[in-house]
Amino acid sequence: MARTRMGVARATAAAVALIMVGQQAVAAEPAQAETVLAETGASVTEAPIPWQVRLRALGVVTKDLGYVDTLPGSGLSYSDTVTPELDISYFFTDNIAAELILGTTYANIAGQGTIGGLGNIGKVWLLPPTLTLQYHFTDLGAFKPYVGAGVNYTIFYNQDTGSADALKVKNTFGTALQVGFDYMVDQHWGLNFDVKKLFLKPDFDVTVAGAKLTGKAELDPWLIGAGVTYRF
Repeated sequence: MARTRMGVARATAAAVALIMVGQQAVAAEPAQAETVLAETGASVTEAPIPWQVRLRALGVVTKDLGYVDTLPGSGLSYSDTVTPELDISYFFTDNIAAELILGTTYANIAGQGTIGGLGNIGKVWLLPPTLTLQYHFTDLGAFKPYVGAGVNYTIFYNQDTGSADALKVKNTFGTALQVGFDYMVDQHWGLNFDVKKLFLKPDFDVTVAGAKLTGKAELDPWLIGAGVTYRF
């Protein structure tokens, strides 16, 4: 009987020891996992921040079409410019983003066709904030192309006259198409190339030699830009 009790006691002690060892091993696993995460800089709760900014040098190339009402054969042309552009993007998912494009430039307006003798009619500054919805392709490694489409509202300000007595180009809505790519150098920095087409046809009022006239300026510019990307 004593031997039986001794065996039970030894078995119980052995079982308790195994349970204690198992508990210590289980407790050690999270600590080891935390050590590995700390060493690699990873975090189980870490998620990419959805904001991105770009700074580009932008070439603005206009369509050079337009007319003055009631003057058959009249035409208009506009100067092309280079200007800086800032855009801010927010990623809803890895593939879907919205981009707000900010920049300002100017255009010299000249007469063509039957009003070519007017020369430089005037100069206007444009502020054309544009919002596009984009689809980003993410399965090509560091090369990340995208396409987009959106809306534009162009504000015309600081309007000066040349040969005209008065000039008023009216603010207007337009649409935009976009294609481009980022080439990411590392997790945050990349190079960007981007082409946008704005469909922009503002109306205008002009007074020449005392005669008040109206017309439409068909700018429809191409915006061709290159610069740097920073993903937060």
